[in-house]
Amino acid sequence: MSRKYFGTDGVRGTVGEAPITPDFVMRLGYAAGKVLAGKSAGGGRPTVLIGKDTRVSGYMLESALEAGLSSAGVDVLLVGPMPTPGVAYLTRALRLSAGIVISASHNPYQDNGIKFFSADGNKLADATESAIEAALGQPLQCKSSAGLGKARRMDDAAGRYIEFCKSTFPATLDLHGLRIAVDCAHGAGYHIAPHVFHELGADVVTVGAQPDGFNINKGVGATHAESLQRAVKRARADIGIALDGDGDRLIMADAKGRIYDGDELLYVIASHRKRARQLRGGVVGTQMTNLAMAQALAKLKIPFERAKVGDRYVLEMLHKRGWQIGGENSGHLICLDQHTTGDAIVSALQVLQALITTNKTLDQAVDFKLYPQVLVNVRLAGGSARDIVAAPAVQKAVAAAERAMGDAGRVLLRPSGTEPVIRVMVEGKSRPSATRCAAAIAKAVRGAAG
Repeated sequence: MSRKYFGTDGVRGTVGEAPITPDFVMRLGYAAGKVLAGKSAGGGRPTVLIGKDTRVSGYMLESALEAGLSSAGVDVLLVGPMPTPGVAYLTRALRLSAGIVISASHNPYQDNGIKFFSADGNKLADATESAIEAALGQPLQCKSSAGLGKARRMDDAAGRYIEFCKSTFPATLDLHGLRIAVDCAHGAGYHIAPHVFHELGADVVTVGAQPDGFNINKGVGATHAESLQRAVKRARADIGIALDGDGDRLIMADAKGRIYDGDELLYVIASHRKRARQLRGGVVGTQMTNLAMAQALAKLKIPFERAKVGDRYVLEMLHKRGWQIGGENSGHLICLDQHTTGDAIVSALQVLQALITTNKTLDQAVDFKLYPQVLVNVRLAGGSARDIVAAPAVQKAVAAAERAMGDAGRVLLRPSGTEPVIRVMVEGKSRPSATRCAAAIAKAVRGAAG
């Protein structure tokens, strides 16, 4: 069944516009409740946990979801602001039927979304999402009073998740002597991340931890590296850590303010585990993973594979290969031996573990330089993006670029999944060469598009 509402990361959009309206979200809660009730072991009453980030719309959507789930006979646990990976952990730890996160991740406050986790802390299977969409087409039939679900708030959720994060850091190590700048993006990690690093011994300087419902991701967090750079320099910190609004994306900075992206941080974790004989299998990246990182892994004889863009696809390939480590250059890093999903705090702790154990700085641990990447978005007026990519003139331009760069470069053409755009990405050791190749391919794409 083709899905109308669910994308690669749940249901997302602008608040007040379909589908992010209170009536739809209530129906979504009801539909999810009906599906989950049907899967409940022994016919017992299912329980679903709801967490959210700090957007002002979270109050409204939380109430709508609660009403829909309750009307379907599902009990609800409300934890308030909680990072997405925190919801995944609590759902699994409390043996609940499912977890729901109200968040639009790194988007501005005007957007919001709904994403689900299964009982084992993983994203819902496609079949379950399709079943929920099918149930959305059915009328809402509220249970009688005796069959309604109950709702209660869980007061110790933050403390439980803080302790979980700390448990992923070796008991034989601590962060004493480190001054760490932590940028929480005014998001769901504002009352979690600073405590984790402080309780492990670090001197923590916190920024982006005063959410007001409207400032999430606004000039701060993992999507605004300049905020972390300023914080590190101002505080004379040894290292900087930035999360995005829902706490699953990570970037870091060294004492000089140099930013390290997901590819570089993934390399630090993987290379350390390889040398410590703790790496199982290889590493999964995406089509956007920098070629220089893949080549650096090859030098260490670490297998590497590319998945489609999206942490969902990275997870799928990790499970398929039986590997543990993967991620995206955007900062979604996954360590399956520590958590079922990407977690910025847990990933930062894995990087810190590597640095402390080897007595290296980030600059020393990342012993390669990323190739420049040139990205050109070609907007389409019409026509099939796939047909345009396959056009002879476009393929000829791609082949010419690949010949020009040889093993020192790479070309990727990718139709956007959300807008009428073809993304032309060229990377290579030489930025001028990559820029010329990208321009030539983009010109061919425009010509093929008419």
